[in-house]
Amino acid sequence: MTAVLFDFSGTLFRVEPTEVWLRAVLAEAEVDLTEPEFTKTAQALEAAGALPGGASPQHVPAGLAEVWEVRDRTPEEHRAAFTGLSRRVPLPDPRLHDALYERHMRPDAWTPYPDAAEVLATLRERGIAVGVVSNIGWDLRPVFRAHGLDAYVDGYVLSYEHGIRKPDPRLFEIACAGIGADPREVLMVGDDRWADGGAAALGCALHFVDHLPADRRPDGLRPILGLVR
Repeated sequence: MTAVLFDFSGTLFRVEPTEVWLRAVLAEAEVDLTEPEFTKTAQALEAAGALPGGASPQHVPAGLAEVWEVRDRTPEEHRAAFTGLSRRVPLPDPRLHDALYERHMRPDAWTPYPDAAEVLATLRERGIAVGVVSNIGWDLRPVFRAHGLDAYVDGYVLSYEHGIRKPDPRLFEIACAGIGADPREVLMVGDDRWADGGAAALGCALHFVDHLPADRRPDGLRPILGLVR
């Protein structure tokens, strides 16, 4: 293998828990909820799937089904999909729905997996090119910069910048070309067998990790080092 492509959410980084996300936004807005109200609201947001990178929605309302299917195609569709899910949950101030969405794009809302820096640094030492391919509606580069991982990434291919999303092979093709790699010499690492598995159409090898909280997956990325020499 001459290169590795990584997914972002659930692979290299994990978004903060719903409770932390909600509490941070309420604190900044100076809005108070009783603990029972807070718990009920956090559980409802979790069930709704309103936190990008968090739990999938238990149910997508018919009125959101169309935008949900294309949510990673543009920033506007991404925001509309997730704030639409959030608005299924009553909040004390309607402006909090947009505040929640804005919060998830902040670097401090994301935590790298414990072995991410080690694995990326080792790949760099070995001369292995690294790309990031993500279905997303916003620029995640500041997250990598804030956590000191940007220096290990040779290129980013984000769905909203190209108007196409995984598993479309074209997105992986763009990523491989961007880092100068033959797809047949590339390992794609992700947590979604459907979306990330699209790379196989180009001849890329695949390796999957579990989408778990960061503290429950301390070394899920390390096996990659045994696959890439």
